[in-house]
Amino acid sequence: MTLNFERPLFALAPLAGFTDLPFRGVAKSFGADLTVSEMISSNALVEGNPKTAKMVERNLKETPYSVQIAGSDPEIIRRAVEIINGLDGVDVIDLNCGCPAPKIVNNLQGSALLTDLVKMGRAIETIKRYSNKRYTSVKIRLGFDKKNHIEISKVCEESGADFIAVHGRTRVGRYKAPVDYEAIAEIKENVSIPVIANGDITTPEKAKWVLDYTKADGVMVGRGAVGKPWIFKLMREHILDGVESVTPSAELIYSVVLEHLNQMVEHYGEYGVVLFRKHLHTYSKGLKGASQFREVINSTKDVEILRREIESLFLADKKA
Repeated sequence: MTLNFERPLFALAPLAGFTDLPFRGVAKSFGADLTVSEMISSNALVEGNPKTAKMVERNLKETPYSVQIAGSDPEIIRRAVEIINGLDGVDVIDLNCGCPAPKIVNNLQGSALLTDLVKMGRAIETIKRYSNKRYTSVKIRLGFDKKNHIEISKVCEESGADFIAVHGRTRVGRYKAPVDYEAIAEIKENVSIPVIANGDITTPEKAKWVLDYTKADGVMVGRGAVGKPWIFKLMREHILDGVESVTPSAELIYSVVLEHLNQMVEHYGEYGVVLFRKHLHTYSKGLKGASQFREVINSTKDVEILRREIESLFLADKKA
C-alpha cells in the first residue's frame, strides 16, 4: 500500500511492551496512518524464536504496516529480511537506529549504529537490496553523545531509505532531555526524502505546532498514545479539519478499553489479562477510584472480573 505524504502522516511509534498487535489494532481504528511493530531482533528472527515470530504478526486492520528490525551484521539482516519477505501485509521494513537500551547498544545495534555511519549505511543498503517490500525506512536519533543529525540523515538518504523518522534527542538524552525540534527542522531542510518528527508529541495542539515548526511530513506518537489511542483521531480532526480537540466521552473510553482487553485475550489467551494491567494503569490515570481499581486488577487473572471492574470504574458517573 502506498503511503501518502501529500498531507501530514500520523504514525504510531514502536514501543517495547506496549505497541503489540492488539494495541496497534486499536490505534489503527482511530486513524493511525502507519503502525510499526515492536522492535524485532534480527538475530532472534533468524534463529526462529517463537516469541519473536509472534511479535511480527499483523493485525488485519494494519494497512500499511511496518516491521522494525534491530541489527548490524549485514548477513543476519539479509536473512531476517528474507523471512519478512515471506510475510503478507508488510509494506515497510524499518531499521532501528535509535534504541538507547544498554543491552541493544552493547550489541552494536539500535543507537550504537550512530557511532559507525559506514556500518549503518551498509545495514540500510542490505535491507534495500534484499527487501521485496515497497518501502525501506530508518528510525534515528540526533546522534549518540553529540548531535550530528544532518550527517546521519544524509547517510540514510544516500543508502536508500525512502523516509526517516527522527526522535529529536541524542542517545545520551534518552527520554528525558528536551526534544530538539530545531534539529528536526534542519534535517528536513537537508534531505529530499520524507521526514517524520517524533518526541514528546502528546496532544493534537503539540502535533500541529511540531508540523508547523519543523515542516516535517508527519508525526510519530509513542508514549502519547498509551492510555489514549484516540489521539490519532483528535490529531487528524484538529490538523486536517481545524476541529478543536475535546475529551472523549466516558462511553467511548469504556468501549475502547473493553475492545483492547478483548483483543489482548484473543491474541495472548489468559496471559493477556496479566499483560493488560499496564494498559489499565494508564487508561485509569486520574480517575476517581483508580487506586482501588488497580489493587483489584493486579491480583486477578479472571477476565470476567476485569470486565466488571472496568465497567464499574469507567462508567461510574453513569451509574451514580
